[in-house]
Amino acid sequence: MEWSAALPTFLVTLREGVEAALVVGIVLACLSKAQARDLNPWVYAGVGGGAIASAGIGALFISGLQAVARSRSTYAPVLKPLLEAGFCLVAIAMLSWMLIWMTQQAKSLKGEIETAVKAAVKPEGEDRERPKIWHSAGWGVFTLVFIAVLREGFETVVFITAQFEQGLAPVLGAIFGLLGAVAIGFLLFEWGVKIDLRRFFQIMGILLLAIVSGLVISALKNINAAAVVLSSLDPQYAQICAAGAASCLLGPQVWDTTAFLPDDRFPGVVFKALFGYRSHLYLAQAIAYVLFLATAGTLYFQSLSNKTS
Repeated sequence: MEWSAALPTFLVTLREGVEAALVVGIVLACLSKAQARDLNPWVYAGVGGGAIASAGIGALFISGLQAVARSRSTYAPVLKPLLEAGFCLVAIAMLSWMLIWMTQQAKSLKGEIETAVKAAVKPEGEDRERPKIWHSAGWGVFTLVFIAVLREGFETVVFITAQFEQGLAPVLGAIFGLLGAVAIGFLLFEWGVKIDLRRFFQIMGILLLAIVSGLVISALKNINAAAVVLSSLDPQYAQICAAGAASCLLGPQVWDTTAFLPDDRFPGVVFKALFGYRSHLYLAQAIAYVLFLATAGTLYFQSLSNKTS
């Protein structure tokens, strides 16, 4: 098993998990302050429900890819890399949005959650003897936590699906990332340990930018693979690729560093996992990588400046 494939999902899940842990911790603190700790089971149910729903979505996505791979359709070999490219593009969009939007919204996150919890608990405040109202408040808390966990989980699931070809390692990385996020949540809210979350999210944000930029290269690679297969399957599309060409849509090769830094052996495999390095890189991939990293990086650092100003 290539353990370097676990690094990106570990980092993504750790960051997403810490965000979810912050939401859960703030909700529990609000319930404690409102003397409504008997609603805590609804919080835990929301965490479990969001995690199960995320896992179910992931299983559905992966089973879909496997079904395509097993299909005897003539164009199944074309559809599989296109689906993988689609998952890459969705993961790029969602993780980029999360990174930039959450950085901008982090300052007001606690206040928004406290307002939502108060709105859910308020109806029972004057009459705690009315179980129907108390039950309604529980569902409000459950929904808040469920959506928060599902949102973070869905982003992670899409990212793992985009790494599906790398086997079990990305899943194990996600599990360890989730355990790390749970540990950080306990350190913060149960044991009162001081952690510089601002610095943590800044560092994780920079690493996430590099990881997502690597997905741009993977998406283009899969699109190109679909074009190669299509040109060999159907004569009417034969003109897409030159006979025996490795690149149909990506342009000329920029470099070939296989001789001294292959991307399937250490340390190249680590650079590939974290920064999108490829020992075979083509012009379209290089341009897309630089453009995406420059654009998303500029937006991210602007959001950091706006948050601290």
